[in-house]
Amino acid sequence: MAEATLVERSHQPEEETQNPEPHFEPLVHLADVEVKTLEEDENEIFKIRAKLYRYTTESEAGEWKERGVGEVKILKHKQTNKFRLVMRRDKTLKVCANHLITTDMELKPNVGSDRAWVWNVPADFAEETPRPELLAIRFGNAENAQKFKAAFVDCQKQLKSPSSSAAAAADDVTKELEKMTVKEKEEKESTSKDDEKKETSSESDSNTPDKPSDSKTPDEPSDSKTPDEPSKSKASDEEKKTDAKDE
Repeated sequence: MAEATLVERSHQPEEETQNPEPHFEPLVHLADVEVKTLEEDENEIFKIRAKLYRYTTESEAGEWKERGVGEVKILKHKQTNKFRLVMRRDKTLKVCANHLITTDMELKPNVGSDRAWVWNVPADFAEETPRPELLAIRFGNAENAQKFKAAFVDCQKQLKSPSSSAAAAADDVTKELEKMTVKEKEEKESTSKDDEKKETSSESDSNTPDKPSDSKTPDEPSDSKTPDEPSKSKASDEEKKTDAKDE
């Protein structure tokens, strides 16, 4: 009998397990929003995890303060070929470092450590306004620190190469040409507008009837000339003749 009951139980279907957590359909469906990181026009050259510090002079002695832990990246712009260092904090993804890599920057070891570097930044854009910073970065081991330095120095070498400088100069020239073409277009448009205004004004002048000219008044008759009176010498001569006849 016991064997029979075991066989019957084995053939009985198992009861469906019910999920104790209730499921509710959302009342409002939100559409996916595309979030831009402002890195769409750049290519990622290097990325590694590290911890960043900044030197503050708020106190009299000055001290190093932790700025964030996350992945530091080196990006290269697709058009200008400029290199940018960007680091975001974990979870919040807030920017804690954002500056261009220049040829005058120098990575120095921090107090003789083989896994930390210190460098000066003339303008860091991590905050709302750019400001100069003294930054320090520390890696998990010396190997990662050397990889970061190698990538950093390689970017500086590419900036010093004539090809990159020529490309940057070509970009500057193209920008200047674009500005000049825009100015020329504006000048042409302004001159064409002036010509149109002149044409319209001349047409309006030609359509208006001419005013009648002032009628010329007839010349007034000149004063009649009075006959010249005989001179005194002639009168005296005639008097002498008459006197002679009388005698």
